[in-house]
Amino acid sequence: MKQIGLLGGSFDPIHLAHLALAQSALAHLGLDEVQFVPAANPWQRAPLTASPADRLAMIRTAIAGHAGLTVNASEIERGGATYTVDTLRALPAGAHYTWILGADQLANFCTWREWEDIARRVELAVATRPGSPLQAPAPLAALLAQTGGRLRELPFAPMAVSASDIRQRLARGLPTADLLPAGVSRYIAEHGLYQAA
Repeated sequence: MKQIGLLGGSFDPIHLAHLALAQSALAHLGLDEVQFVPAANPWQRAPLTASPADRLAMIRTAIAGHAGLTVNASEIERGGATYTVDTLRALPAGAHYTWILGADQLANFCTWREWEDIARRVELAVATRPGSPLQAPAPLAALLAQTGGRLRELPFAPMAVSASDIRQRLARGLPTADLLPAGVSRYIAEHGLYQAA
């Protein structure tokens, strides 16, 4: 059965830490591919800056030439408020899916819409700092114990890069070349994205 990792996010813009996380998942979790799943309209955060079309184009630019990395545009094609559970329900059968998330997302996982259904549909792989114990929220730990599920640890050294910092740097005209794939830097410059109003 094909092993597919799913990496959701706003990717506003996609940056080097996103790529490194996806490649770590490929290497450590025995996956055949990792699909980037850009959100259309994530309900737990402020409105996105770049358009869906621009975010998709930046992801495709970033992953070009990287074997095993693909894009799943289902949330953008569906439009409207983005809920992970709806995305998982629409996935094709016949593959084993692993949802990749950070330790910060794990901490608030039980606030996600129908999180119990999510935990039943996919295996959860959590990017953990070396030496940091993996701690599931109590309700999730109880559900996993009941269903025989597990959390998988994905070793990942934290990188000092965030999309919000990149957007601020771009708006102030500061360099970001060491934070973004080269093709994404070019795309942002060519399309005038993230400039101060």
